Amino acid sequence: MNNMRMLAEEEENDDGTEVTWEDQQRINTFSKLNTRLRSIEERLEELKQEKEALDDLATELELTDEDESVLYKIGESFLHLPQSRAMKRLEKDQAVLSAQVLDLSAGAEQCEKEMKELKVTLYARFGRAINLDE
Repeated sequence: MNNMRMLAEEEENDDGTEVTWEDQQRINTFSKLNTRLRSIEERLEELKQEKEALDDLATELELTDEDESVLYKIGESFLHLPQSRAMKRLEKDQAVLSAQVLDLSAGAEQCEKEMKELKVTLYARFGRAINLDE
């Protein structure tokens, strides 16, 4: 079983590229951006699920009578609100959620852009000696 190899022989040879302080800073920055991007993607997924729930709630509220009082969750509490007021509150909550999604999407795009620039620089310097893909 000694002939089992992880890398091909030509890939195994170290070309002796020295990692400078600047290179290490670029690698660290890439790692931080990657972590931030994963965090943003997780939060975006949570917000999309919340948006779906609010959309479902809007459909349900449209089916209720206008003079009927509904329970509306604000924070950790439920309040009795008239249907029209609950609809206004829901529209406001949906607008806030949409703004958050847009902000996070812009942040994710910025992270991806910076990561792409760093990949080009680092791959140009280290070639196959560095792996920046997941």
